Amino acid sequence: MSMEWTSTGTATALIVPTLNAGSLWEGWLEAFFAQSVRPDRVLIVDSSSEDRTADISKSRGFDVYRIRRSEFDHGGTRQLAVRLVAGAEIIAFCTQDAIFADSYALERLFSAFDDPAVGAAYGRQLPRQGAAAIEAHARVFNYPKESAVTSIQDVGRLGIKTAFISNSFAAYRRAALESVGGFPSAVIFGEDMYVAAKMLLDGWSIAYRADAHVFHSHAYRVLEEFRRYFDVGVLHAREGWLRQHFGEIGGEGRRFVKSEMNYLLRRAPWLIPSAVVRTAGKLLGYQLGRAEEALPRCVKRRLSMHAGYWGRKPYRMDSAAPRA
Repeated sequence: MSMEWTSTGTATALIVPTLNAGSLWEGWLEAFFAQSVRPDRVLIVDSSSEDRTADISKSRGFDVYRIRRSEFDHGGTRQLAVRLVAGAEIIAFCTQDAIFADSYALERLFSAFDDPAVGAAYGRQLPRQGAAAIEAHARVFNYPKESAVTSIQDVGRLGIKTAFISNSFAAYRRAALESVGGFPSAVIFGEDMYVAAKMLLDGWSIAYRADAHVFHSHAYRVLEEFRRYFDVGVLHAREGWLRQHFGEIGGEGRRFVKSEMNYLLRRAPWLIPSAVVRTAGKLLGYQLGRAEEALPRCVKRRLSMHAGYWGRKPYRMDSAAPRA
């Protein structure tokens, strides 16, 4: 099943967290086995699926590591998986609902590491089939058609977007990941941006490969977007070094809203009222997240998309912040 990355012979691994992947899993598997280059090892980290996700994965030759659902942690679980694929120098991540869009997605993502300055790379996410305009625009805005490589010198131009990356389809150089301490176990989510930001501050570059495609998008409801942005606010409140080094989210948010309005005017103007409500909800959620220290834990659990996070040990503010 495995093939080495033929560009340099570097050992590679792919890690996929799963939970009840259901009917999506066969489509994911079909797209994976059509890849021109496949990693030396595939590790499925399964959160006690109640369907046949783990069994099917084993039958297709993948390694499967089971954890209790309550144990899943966006950063901690991925760091555990990194340790389990100890021989891999390039480690890719994909989610169970990110379907490779063609046969060259992994090959092109891995090829970003031909540049020795690249510490991490991520691919382009395309809207899933049937995605409505609001859902599709989020992918158009965040994943443009042109590839790019960013470094800390780009902060003045890109702000917090400099550290943008998504573990729905991304890969990391082990040496770079280890140099910044690996994925954190204490963040509510955003472990990918956290690591990318630390890599940038450590002198590494982040590559965006617009030619490495997966289909991946979500039709979030208004309340789900509110909760997601509450968690973004929590991340930015607790990891103040992100804002210190990369700036506030406000400028990027304004650019997104302007782009979304123009996109909907051309394609689906009847969705503009919905977009306005969603924007208000995201802003409110973010501001509440930023102020989470003043909220009781029971309220935070109700407001958060990742409610299980609030049952864990108390978090030390900025405990892992890098030195300036």
